[in-house]
Amino acid sequence: MGGAFIVETQIGTNMWKYYLRKFARPILRPFRQLITKPNRSSAGAETQVLLAMTYKQMLHHGVQLPKFDQVGFGVYSQNDEDGILLYIFSLIGTTNKKVVDIGCGEIKGSSTANLIIHHGWTGLLMDADGSLIQTARKFYANCPTTRQFPPVLLQTFVTAENINSLIKDHGFSGDIDLLTIDLDGIDFWIWKAIDCLSPRVVMVEYQDILGPDKSLTIPYRPDFKLSDYPVNKLYPNYVGASLPAFVKLARQKGYRLTGCNCYGYNAFFIRSGIGENILPEVSAESCFTHPWNQFGMRERYPRVKDMEWVEI
Repeated sequence: MGGAFIVETQIGTNMWKYYLRKFARPILRPFRQLITKPNRSSAGAETQVLLAMTYKQMLHHGVQLPKFDQVGFGVYSQNDEDGILLYIFSLIGTTNKKVVDIGCGEIKGSSTANLIIHHGWTGLLMDADGSLIQTARKFYANCPTTRQFPPVLLQTFVTAENINSLIKDHGFSGDIDLLTIDLDGIDFWIWKAIDCLSPRVVMVEYQDILGPDKSLTIPYRPDFKLSDYPVNKLYPNYVGASLPAFVKLARQKGYRLTGCNCYGYNAFFIRSGIGENILPEVSAESCFTHPWNQFGMRERYPRVKDMEWVEI
């Protein structure tokens, strides 16, 4: 890719666009294929850096940018979130490479591990499951790229009452690049309560079985546990909030919906004033195209439709 910069100065932007069309396409093709094979990626740091440079040059030279469903891949993430986050930050840039991950889970399935391991991010990672935190602590302590300065790993049960103090007490308040929330529970109320952070990008898991029209969330219960509700035995049905509810909250906080993951249950929001012309707002309806969403609305929603929901 380095030779392209010399070519640009010699023969101009038109040739650079030709170069991208000819050479960027083969680079991007393997990553597009990863969407159908989540967690099968062997994309290491070098490959991802090259891909990020390609995105930046495509943006700089006005080449048509791909959509979220064309850039996703999973190195550590459950599905294609690693690729989408790489794409977003390649286009809008980073400031301090700080992430707060609430409900971080295990390394396999983490949406922030790739940024921390391969791209030098620092993080505050929280989860109520002590065994997962211990496993992650051991992993980062032995990983060559993180053992000198591993992320802060915190085993805790978060509530609307303690979330801000937890963040501030561990040095992550103020401006950060990314906030992720995946609790399978009171996710809406946690984001609503956070006022000590100003993330540039927010990724939240929404309850897709509620569909693109209902603006609902489970009631706030600081002691909410997934296992307390029999309807959650097979799938997490009575949890979280709908995408329209998150969209309303996001607008109140100054964010716009820019897309979702391949299965339509993780949403990406970007702060107003950052890259509107690059990553414009999309509709909630556009995030419900996968058959998984249709299955959820048809088969899972009827199990919980008569349970207590709060309209937002």
